[in-house]
Amino acid sequence: MKKILLVFVLLGLVVGLVSCKPKEHEVILDDVQIEPQDDLYRVYYEIFVGAFSDSNKDGIGDLQGVINRLDYLNDGDFSSGKSLGVTGLWLMPIMKSPSYHKYDVRDYKSVDPAYGTLDDFKELAEEADARGIDIIIDLVLNHTSVYHEWFRAARDAYEAGDMSSPYLEYYAFKTSDERIPGRTYYPFEGDLYYEANFSDTMPELNMDSDLVRQEIISILEFWFDLGVSGFRLDATKYVYYNEHGKNVEFWNWFMDEVRKIKPDAYVVGETWSPDIQIATYYESFSNFDFGMAQSEGMIALTANGIESVDSFVKYLGNYRNLITNVNPNAILQPFISNHDMNRAAGYLSVADGRMQMAANLYLWTYGTPFLYYGEEIGMKGSRGTENTDANRRLAMLWGDKDPVKDPAGSTYDIDRQTNGTVRDQLGDELSIYNHYKKVILLREANPEIARGTYTILDFSDYSTFGGFLSTYQNSTVGVFHNTGLTEIQIDLSLYTNQSFSIIRGYAGLGTATLDGNILTLGPLTSVIIK
Repeated sequence: MKKILLVFVLLGLVVGLVSCKPKEHEVILDDVQIEPQDDLYRVYYEIFVGAFSDSNKDGIGDLQGVINRLDYLNDGDFSSGKSLGVTGLWLMPIMKSPSYHKYDVRDYKSVDPAYGTLDDFKELAEEADARGIDIIIDLVLNHTSVYHEWFRAARDAYEAGDMSSPYLEYYAFKTSDERIPGRTYYPFEGDLYYEANFSDTMPELNMDSDLVRQEIISILEFWFDLGVSGFRLDATKYVYYNEHGKNVEFWNWFMDEVRKIKPDAYVVGETWSPDIQIATYYESFSNFDFGMAQSEGMIALTANGIESVDSFVKYLGNYRNLITNVNPNAILQPFISNHDMNRAAGYLSVADGRMQMAANLYLWTYGTPFLYYGEEIGMKGSRGTENTDANRRLAMLWGDKDPVKDPAGSTYDIDRQTNGTVRDQLGDELSIYNHYKKVILLREANPEIARGTYTILDFSDYSTFGGFLSTYQNSTVGVFHNTGLTEIQIDLSLYTNQSFSIIRGYAGLGTATLDGNILTLGPLTSVIIK
């Protein structure tokens, strides 16, 4: 596997605090070898295609727009220092759909015309692969659109009195007496109702049907043939509405079929639940780690100084143990926010360095982290007074007259949701964008962080300092964080027998120095040492 030799200077990023004057500093990575890892431990970037980049000036983001921005995401050369450095893309639904968000699919083997064509997707997959980027796409299986040909065929058959039609088996139809309490039904025809727990336009599929399962296998074959690396699975606990045992049984079947087609496929599920319930679904596939996300999640609480770093690190260790007891091969999926949540820069201040600290905390951890598009430039967005998720999915702020419009006609005040555009930040060494770029590059330069076996160190006497050791292929690094506003000095020999000799990189407000095992770490700064 090709090794990329980095012999260049990474400029440290400094964020001004009211109480601390920013100063420039450098981190020199001399003779550091980054060996691209062809495995599932990647850094993913979630894209709402319709709001990302518009190639044909119709106001709607599209697949060619994503292609045009690939070099911004990863130009295929870590040593260039010119791209963000992500190694995976998650595309929110791209299949034909009547809605702006496209979580109600009309045709599973299509690209919505507003986004482009299947040939556009093939080109995107090929261009991404050439840059070392994997692509996963949203797969929404628990329901379809009422405009899907299966649902329309079921209605036509019922109206014609053809009760032998296979399409009447495709959906969760019930008579009035058969309806299950706690689930939502809408009239279909006669005394027949269809289950639709999200919307009357999203009828639930019948996963007990072998015909439906054969359709699913065909869908998997179709998209793997087009070049996807895997899927993000929507609403995993609602295939059988909150029947978790039946859900896991179904998803185990699903993963068996996935692996028959593509043994190294990457699949991540949306199981929006407490940690203990998420762990159940790790039996089948990796899941987003919701306990870490949002303003009340462990990442933001720690970055904002509400939870101690020691508590955060121990939470990670306990959560990982919980998951690996279910599936020893599981990979954690930390993130701060996504398209269903308020954007993180709304509760993590960029100006005060808290957003940068949050990035350090979750990008320098075990597993496969996910960024939400625009997070790297500190975009804001919440449901707001309009009370709509569209405000969380606003147009990417390129700053170069990209004509993409905000989805669903949102009128959200643009001044309230920006820390500057990409264009503003590219050349600013102190920008949040360049902080993210640096942190991702340092993660790539230290593969121990994402893949290693952790040793949790006990810093319970400190509220703003903590860290862990991570060992991978007989190499150990230490990752330490200072979430406080003052410099801290620690004699690491009091907490571990591991000896350290070099700083592999640091990011944040201050500097880091190492004198033997004496670590001095500046405010709101994280460090990797070896």
